[in-house]
Amino acid sequence: MSTTRDAIVDAAVQLAEETSWEEVRLYNVAERLDVPLTAVQAQFREKEEIADAWFDRPDHALVAAASDPAVQALPTTEKLHCLIMTWLDAQAAHQRVVREMIKGKLEAGHVHVQLPAVLRISRTVQWLREAAHRDAAGAMRGLEETVLTSIFVTTFVSWLNEDTHDFRRTRARLSRLLHGAAWMARWVPGYHSPQARGALPAPPEGALRPGNAAADESTDARA
Repeated sequence: MSTTRDAIVDAAVQLAEETSWEEVRLYNVAERLDVPLTAVQAQFREKEEIADAWFDRPDHALVAAASDPAVQALPTTEKLHCLIMTWLDAQAAHQRVVREMIKGKLEAGHVHVQLPAVLRISRTVQWLREAAHRDAAGAMRGLEETVLTSIFVTTFVSWLNEDTHDFRRTRARLSRLLHGAAWMARWVPGYHSPQARGALPAPPEGALRPGNAAADESTDARA
C-alpha cells in the first residue's frame, strides 16, 4: 500500500511537535509510519517539500471558506479579513512548528529554498484574490496585488510572533491594515472608476484609517 502525502505531512508535523522542525529527519518520518524510506522518497524529494505541502492546507481552507455565501456577502475589507484569518487559523494548532518552518527557510545559505518561498507567497495571494472575487485588471491589479502581499506578509509575521490563544492583536492589526489600504485607495486616480472593476471600495466616513488612534483602540477592544 502506498503512503499518502497527507500521512507523511501529518507524521512530520507530529514529530516536530515532539521535538522541533529542525530535528525532523525523513527517516524518522518513515519509522513513524512504519514504512521504508523509499515510500517517503516516492512522495517528497526533501523535507522542504513537506513544508510546502503543509502550506497547501491553509490555501485549501481559504478557498473552501470562499464557497460560503455568507462570506461572499461580506463587504470587501471584512471578506479579506475573514479569508486571511481562515488561512492563519488553519495552522493555529501548530503555530510553533510553522514558525520553525519559516525560520528554516530564512536561514542564510538557503537561497534555493527562499526563492520558491517568495513564489509561494505570491501563489497564496493569488488564491486570496480569487477567493475574494477580486477582478481588478491591468495596473490596478498590480497595485492591488502589491498592497495585499504587503498586508498578508505583515499579518503573517504578526501571527507567528503572537502568544495569545485567539490571536487578538493579529486580528486587530489586519483590520487596521485593510481599512487603511481602502482609505488610501480613495486617493489613487482612477482606482474606483468603472474601468477599475473589483477595486477595493472606499470605507465609509469614520472607518479606520492611518493615524486614527481612537479607531485603532476601538478595534483592539472589539477583537
